[in-house]
Amino acid sequence: MKASQFLIATLREDPQDAQVASHRLMLRSGLVRKVGAGLYHILPMGLRVIRKIEAIVREEMNRTGAMEFQLPVLIPAELWEKSGRWNTMGKEMFRLKDRHDVWNVLGPTHEESFTDLMSQILRSYRDLPVNVYQIHTKFRDEIRPRFGVIRSREFIMKDAYSFHADAASLDETYQKMRGAYRQIFQRSGLETVPVEADSGSMGGSGSEEFMVPSEIGEEVLLLSDEYRSNQEKTPVLYAELGDTAEGSSPKNAASDKGSSGGGKKAANSGTAAAPTLADLQIIDTPKIRTIEELAQFLKCQTAELLKSVVYRTENGLVFIGIRGDRDINEVKLKNHLGCLELNPASDADFTKIGSVPGSAGPFDLKVADNLQILFDRSALTADTWITGANRKDKHVKGFYLTAEQKAGAVDLALAVNGDPSPAGDGLLREMRGIEVGHIFKLGDKYTKAFGLTVLDPDQKPIVPIMGCYGIGINRTMATVIEQNHDDKGIVWPISVAPFEVCLVSITKTEEEKSQAQAVYESMLSAGLDVLWDDRDLRPGVRFNDAELLGYPIRVTLGKFYFQDGEAEIQIRNSGESLKQKAGKDTSDLLKKLGEIKSELFAALQG
Repeated sequence: MKASQFLIATLREDPQDAQVASHRLMLRSGLVRKVGAGLYHILPMGLRVIRKIEAIVREEMNRTGAMEFQLPVLIPAELWEKSGRWNTMGKEMFRLKDRHDVWNVLGPTHEESFTDLMSQILRSYRDLPVNVYQIHTKFRDEIRPRFGVIRSREFIMKDAYSFHADAASLDETYQKMRGAYRQIFQRSGLETVPVEADSGSMGGSGSEEFMVPSEIGEEVLLLSDEYRSNQEKTPVLYAELGDTAEGSSPKNAASDKGSSGGGKKAANSGTAAAPTLADLQIIDTPKIRTIEELAQFLKCQTAELLKSVVYRTENGLVFIGIRGDRDINEVKLKNHLGCLELNPASDADFTKIGSVPGSAGPFDLKVADNLQILFDRSALTADTWITGANRKDKHVKGFYLTAEQKAGAVDLALAVNGDPSPAGDGLLREMRGIEVGHIFKLGDKYTKAFGLTVLDPDQKPIVPIMGCYGIGINRTMATVIEQNHDDKGIVWPISVAPFEVCLVSITKTEEEKSQAQAVYESMLSAGLDVLWDDRDLRPGVRFNDAELLGYPIRVTLGKFYFQDGEAEIQIRNSGESLKQKAGKDTSDLLKKLGEIKSELFAALQG
């Protein structure tokens, strides 16, 4: 490709609204242009990168035996009503009516569509397992799109769905996808950290995210040598309760259904009745509103206090008692309650249950608005607590949990840096990450909803189970830039670079232009993916563009080439520069470029 015939839309200055490196460099290098909040035009240079990432994804998916489809972006609402997600998905799902007054969805994901389609195709256990995928546009009406295409409203995703007769078959494909994802990201030049994750609104059991370590990551990862997990999934262990690493669950921790609790035996356990205000020592705490202010006022640690958190859900109010140095993990709480909405309670809500903000306590509460009272397992780490008195500017000393409350305690806390590792190998360390891929074991949530059955060997109908596997294509492009850039611009891995080689010719005569043309044509004949920057611009401008756009290899034909046949080769990621005689018919130059290209690709194989 000749640059004089190609659109190179680079900018000299950084865009003012770009906050992160990938967004800034994608705009400056002319990969994308913003059209609206979370909406981006993909320009030719950016599209070449997208297509190369898609090609890697497609090759690895096809290698596993997956088959590519393409489904409509617009999905009838009736499919989402069948799955139950029409009412459970939040405002991120873009709903719209057509001219026939029929509701539709701009697909944020395609579980419903693929399951409905496969219910019309699959008939027998002999048709299973099957893994189907597409690389297509998705839309999510993000409330705060930011960081360019890392969190945009419209994006390209590879989403795959597998169907199986049994759990063993699903696990086999799940493991294949884990391997394929590692290959995809490694070939794309990305360092990823696979971590355990919560399945969220997708449903299902097993779930793993592929994270790119990044300071701008919106996800918090907690890691040890043997443990990898998203913060929202990580259980909290307490030495005071004798917790040990047993899988990924705390010792004696309540399940997601809150069936059991643990902890050391307290002085007020057994058959003791629930405490009332009359049983407790009242402390004056004037103008105290936060747990930190209370600890400072009482000259104690926040871990010695029991704080109260109240939420409103679509089903009513929930009151949680949790140790003062801990925060609620809202994902754990939503999973435990089975709710969709979780908002801080209002002052009026506190009044309904006989409490006050800033001095709330888990006793003597009025049952109103389906009030549930829960305790995090951290409330088991001491026999008695200082907590709110449900009276303005008053707290109490000596509050204790009843045996029933202890038994119902559940892990609702957010794990943090320095907590014990669930793998039993020391303490967790915190890292921020950007999610680029996610794989799930969905179970039969969607196949049951759509009545998808196949006949088993005895000709009896069975309901297949599913897996789901997604990769954000635009986000992968952006995170490659986040991991591969310097103060001059992008440093593309050769596998996803818009062009592998940039040829810059500095010519003065028609004869020199003819020689440069011959070199360019020989590169094309040799199968090199080359851009010839033949634009009538100063050499410095073209060199700056080459570094900004991050071509892995730059070949310069200057006066030394036209005098004695010596070209300059520069390798972008190392900064190495070398002279190379072109040789007869440029054969030596082409050989050297082939060697460099092979080395750069080999480096991506680990």
